[in-house]
Amino acid sequence: MTIDLTDTTTGAIDQALTEARRRLGGMTLGMVLTLIIVTDEAAQYDAIRAANQAAREHPCRVLAVITRKPKADSRLDAEIRVGESSPGETIVLRMYGPLGQHADSVTAPLLVPDVPVVTWWPDDAPEIPAKHPLGALAQRRVTDSATAEVPREVLAALAAGYQPGDTDFGWTRATPWRSLLAATLDQPHPPVIAGEIAAEEDNPTADLITAWLSLRLAVPVARTVSGGPGITGAVFTTTDGDIKITRTDGRTATLAWPGRADRRVALHRRDTAELLAEELRRLDPDEVYAETLSHIDVPELPDVDEDAAEQAAEAALDEAIGEYGE
Repeated sequence: MTIDLTDTTTGAIDQALTEARRRLGGMTLGMVLTLIIVTDEAAQYDAIRAANQAAREHPCRVLAVITRKPKADSRLDAEIRVGESSPGETIVLRMYGPLGQHADSVTAPLLVPDVPVVTWWPDDAPEIPAKHPLGALAQRRVTDSATAEVPREVLAALAAGYQPGDTDFGWTRATPWRSLLAATLDQPHPPVIAGEIAAEEDNPTADLITAWLSLRLAVPVARTVSGGPGITGAVFTTTDGDIKITRTDGRTATLAWPGRADRRVALHRRDTAELLAEELRRLDPDEVYAETLSHIDVPELPDVDEDAAEQAAEAALDEAIGEYGE
């Protein structure tokens, strides 16, 4: 069932939800959480689809918040979907004009009472998620640094503004790799003296795994660049030779020990719905993520010679004036 409300209020939305549940024969909510998605028109379809798939495991009310036309008059449009593609409820809130600057005041009355709140930014993450108006409503805040142009800078900002309850899909994607790496060393092995993680250049998951291994093993771990897809390999340098894990197809990894037969291990790349479902299973602070995030190695930008930059700007201005005239 889909209900469209134009120029509406939160009270009218709540009343429409109650009426929709009555028509479908479900008088109780049965929701385990509220998921707020902060998105835009371009990304809302994929984000809501992933949320609906995750809701099969975690029945929830999905509130997709979209701000549009900031110079328009304030208006709230809502699209309510009940009983269609998931066991929960989906409400798409389109906020026009100055109303978009107060999205939290519109969203708060629509939260399911007495259940946790998770806020998810599928694309652009705020520097401090906990201080974002919609992040402040949540016990858990999910970002995705991989969507940024420079993921390492986003990770550095997230580290600086970290609050308990923050997490990132870059860390969620690391779960299968961390499990395999831990299992590899959870058996008798020679002393590890160094490590290496190979992945595409702008891969925040590889940066996080590199920091995590360095912390746990207390040895230098190098971060190298490969052609992908994603993370393509991990190497433990030991006193008896290299222990290697390679994955070139994004689906299956090969584990090679010195003097042992190679083993193949399933290690597929997961989609957004799987990542979101994993994050919704855990609503307590992830202390390991916080510790790892604080040890991300972000290269420093070269110092800028301000005098030289000013002289270059003046020269460019003189050239433009000479060509086009004042």
